[in-house]
Amino acid sequence: VPKAPKVPKAPKEPKVPKEKPPRKPAERKPRAPRAKKGTAEPEGTVGPPAEVKEERLSFIVPQGPPVAGADPSGEPSSSHRPPGVKKEEPPDEDYTFDEPPTKKLRTGDGPRGVTVNVPGQKTGPGEELHMSWDLVQVLSQMTGVEPWVCANIVALFREENTIPFIVRYRKELINHLDADAVRDVQLVLEELRNVAKKAQSHVQALKKDGVLTGALEESLRGCRTAEELEHVFAPYKKGSKLSKARRAKQLGLEPPALTLLQNPQALDLMAFVQPQTEGLASLAEVESGVQQILADMIAKDKETLEFVRKVSDQSPVTIHSAVSKAALKEKEQKDEAAGKPKDIDKFNLYLDFTAYVNRVQHHQILAINRGESLKILTVKVNIPDRVKNEFCRWCLNVRWRPKGYAREEHMKILREAVDDSYKRLLQPLLCRAYRSSLTVSAEKESIAMFVRNLRQRLLVCPVRGRVVMGVDPGYRHGCKLAILSPTSQILHTDVVYLHSGGGGREAEKLRHLMMKYNCSTVVIGNGTACRETESFFSDLIARKYFQPLDISYCITSEAGASIYSVSQEAVKEMPTLDPNVRSAVSIGRRVQDPLAELVKIDPKHIGIGTYQHDVSQVLLKAALAGVVEECVSFVGVDINICSETLMRHVAGLNASRAKSIVEWREKNGPFVNREHLKQVKGLGPKSFQQCAGFIRVNPENVRSAASSDQGAVAEEPAAQKPANKKSRGKAAGGGTPQLNPLDQTCIHPESYGITERFLQLIGGRLEEIGQPEMRRRVQEHVQRGGLDGLAQTLDTTPGTLQVIIDGLTQPQGFDIRQDFKEPDFKRGIVSMSDLRVGAVLTGKVENTALFGAFVDIGVGRSGLIHKKYITEAKLPPDQRRRSLALGPGERVEVRVLSVDAQRGRIGLDLVRVLR
Repeated sequence: VPKAPKVPKAPKEPKVPKEKPPRKPAERKPRAPRAKKGTAEPEGTVGPPAEVKEERLSFIVPQGPPVAGADPSGEPSSSHRPPGVKKEEPPDEDYTFDEPPTKKLRTGDGPRGVTVNVPGQKTGPGEELHMSWDLVQVLSQMTGVEPWVCANIVALFREENTIPFIVRYRKELINHLDADAVRDVQLVLEELRNVAKKAQSHVQALKKDGVLTGALEESLRGCRTAEELEHVFAPYKKGSKLSKARRAKQLGLEPPALTLLQNPQALDLMAFVQPQTEGLASLAEVESGVQQILADMIAKDKETLEFVRKVSDQSPVTIHSAVSKAALKEKEQKDEAAGKPKDIDKFNLYLDFTAYVNRVQHHQILAINRGESLKILTVKVNIPDRVKNEFCRWCLNVRWRPKGYAREEHMKILREAVDDSYKRLLQPLLCRAYRSSLTVSAEKESIAMFVRNLRQRLLVCPVRGRVVMGVDPGYRHGCKLAILSPTSQILHTDVVYLHSGGGGREAEKLRHLMMKYNCSTVVIGNGTACRETESFFSDLIARKYFQPLDISYCITSEAGASIYSVSQEAVKEMPTLDPNVRSAVSIGRRVQDPLAELVKIDPKHIGIGTYQHDVSQVLLKAALAGVVEECVSFVGVDINICSETLMRHVAGLNASRAKSIVEWREKNGPFVNREHLKQVKGLGPKSFQQCAGFIRVNPENVRSAASSDQGAVAEEPAAQKPANKKSRGKAAGGGTPQLNPLDQTCIHPESYGITERFLQLIGGRLEEIGQPEMRRRVQEHVQRGGLDGLAQTLDTTPGTLQVIIDGLTQPQGFDIRQDFKEPDFKRGIVSMSDLRVGAVLTGKVENTALFGAFVDIGVGRSGLIHKKYITEAKLPPDQRRRSLALGPGERVEVRVLSVDAQRGRIGLDLVRVLR
């Protein structure tokens, strides 16, 4: 007996050698496939593990023969360039960007804008999802994007590319779609993948329970939406009641149901009567069971579902909302504690509201949904009776007509089954589908409005070169002041009490601060006491109190400033300041550099859009995070002065990588070029590929940082050696890093080779980047040979060449935000009592909603331009295709339609958009 426990000791001994040397080669084995990355992708076995890899390049998407993408100029790709001497470098060759990926994905010499199909590319990855439909085709149908573009987008996302990278550097592959269009395709792609994932889990669960049939599996794998999947799987959910049809099937009534349809003459229902069995005790119970099985078959039939949807879509279906009985009862009781009577007044428009489902507005749907969630409204979808009549007639005479003569009692069972199937199963399904589709459509439009508003808010043109005074207005606790240098450094903070009787003394204090710091710009937050603070400053300016300074002020949104002031980010950045003063700092910086300041705040707190609590929070968060990443990436960041907070929003980077970059910069000094980034721990080939084009290296900042570190980088070879050794050959070239003028531009390192050939072609030099001479030479050659002809000469795509031309011709320090509006600075105000109906004013759009645009006309209260007044004739041609067409920051000319001083409402009509 004691010998028995000694037996398990034997397996313990072999475990020791397994932890020894054999594990080292196991870690190196994944590196081997990376060298033959370009050829191994078509194999199905390589795909799945590759998705798990975090760092992976996506250059070679074609999965056919490499001939179509070969480089006729003789420059081999990274997979054809194995260095003969250095055998340790192949795992790191993914950093080489000598040939642009877009060239390898082309199949012809089609001009820009012409669709270019990708050879050998998997255009039908539906088999990966184990569904009966093709992913690319369904994606194309649901988004309206061409199938070849959808196939490319699926492949690019599979390779973990970011949207900013795809939109800027893979234009030909996506047929020049913008970021919003690519994001829409991505959302639908995720929905389809989620449906496929759920369907697979349902199939596995049903197979485990032993109830899976071939027809049921086909139905599950044919579902394209979550609603369809839920409808098919609902009777088989664990914990749910056994459906009537399943109970009847368990009693053995499925054969007679099938017989009624296929051979009704041979059907004898009396043979199934069993007086001792519940459910079979009488002929009526047997007929009821057969009817329920038939009703279930009809409701789950794909052809039947398509027919009833088609008929319903062609009918005048309406949605109706009414006040709920519970809300009426509470209103009668005047229960103030519940707060419902007050809420009912907010839904006056929807207490008896009816609209056709194909004409109802998005904001109306969101308002109805909110009222329903508060139990103030009841909502119903009304499908006309003609749908039921047409459906029953089609079922009995076409789809479910018995094959042979059926007696009257059998036809009665079939008629009742069709009627029961429509009333109990199909009509609720249609109503749920209409509500779901309306809600999804409204949510998408609302999120799209958030996206447009946030983009325009982030891309407001920064006000550079000014000393700014940020003012967070208040009554009892005073107005908090923060004076900021032109580089947003805090020069002074203070508190003044402008609204408590000591105005003269506080005005003198303000003038002293203005003179001391030569500050001529005041930024006032639009919160509590904003109107009074604005009036105070306006009165001083009118009396020329600050002379010889020419003082101007602007009002900016302080949404999210108070939340930011108590955040960990603000505490880390300004540890010694009071939270109220931090708000004033944030308000001032929002004008100096809106993008750098607003990325510190959760986009949902910036005060854009409407109904943000009534839409999918997951979709809203993902969309807004995508827009922040897009704006930060397209503007670009200087790697040597950029904050960690801003850097984490660059495409390809995240919080941990941004932290590693900042730590490396603090330890080793400034980055001299983009190649230098490869030495940062955790920044592999894939991350470098995604972020490199959006990172700038400004030589002036490199020199100033290097001089502050007591010596330039070139004078510290000893300090560079350990870094090069630690990077295991990642950096290009083993010597001292050299400045590269192309690192200041939007040109991606993968296109540097083509850029050099282009410069040779036009006779230009790198030192001339951004100068008038460079622009003249580029324009001459483009006019002479055309963009497509030059691209063909250089063996690249027009999209890649256009990025190169932009990078070479844009002046140094170019900022895309220069094309956007600056804040409006003013010196005087008007009040709401000064407004007259018919007056024409200029203003700035503050926010847009699904029903109109709110405009600040300088009276302390925004006016509303209803969407019916925003017509195409009043808009510039480039804005006529956009939904609503106005966004925050745009300057407009408006006419006053109505003034309701009691309710604080101003109705406006759009006259024109000012440019």
